[in-house]
Amino acid sequence: MEALLTSTLVVALAEIGDKTQLLAILLAVQFRKPLAIIAGIFAATIANHFLAALIGSQAAAFLEGDWFRYLIAASFLLMAAWTLIPDKLDEDERPRMRNGAFLTTLITFFLVEMGDKTQVATIALGAQFEQVALVTLGTTIGMMLANVPAVYFGEVVIRRVPLSVVRRLAALLFLALGIWLIAETAGWL
Repeated sequence: MEALLTSTLVVALAEIGDKTQLLAILLAVQFRKPLAIIAGIFAATIANHFLAALIGSQAAAFLEGDWFRYLIAASFLLMAAWTLIPDKLDEDERPRMRNGAFLTTLITFFLVEMGDKTQVATIALGAQFEQVALVTLGTTIGMMLANVPAVYFGEVVIRRVPLSVVRRLAALLFLALGIWLIAETAGWL
């Protein structure tokens, strides 16, 4: 349960104001087909985060030892800093609107998520918990918790939610996870 709940919370907070959330808003404005966009986000996230959790889990299986746990902890600390940097959707990442709402969302979401902080967090969570299914499920739930409201309420949500506060909360969560993992590995807990 810890893997599921932690993965959900980490990704839900990290996704607020992220470029994939901005992409969800852009797609919602362009297509005005929320169910197709939500289905595309879900499918892309399951595929992307399954691969990320699998990579993290496999890395943990091969790279056992305290040094690897410290490396995972350091990745959470770096994620804390990265989360404080606001995202923007670059012009070359804007979706091309030829394939319909579902397919455009599926492809663009999968590609934009590559190397994104939520994907990196999923790799780290997969390495920490070594439970691919629960991490994938948790991170997918987190993505949906952050993106479904963005699809339906789009720009209204962005104007009303102070993203700087949410980014700070997400950064604190990553910081706490990093410190917790260091303390656990060092035997302090």
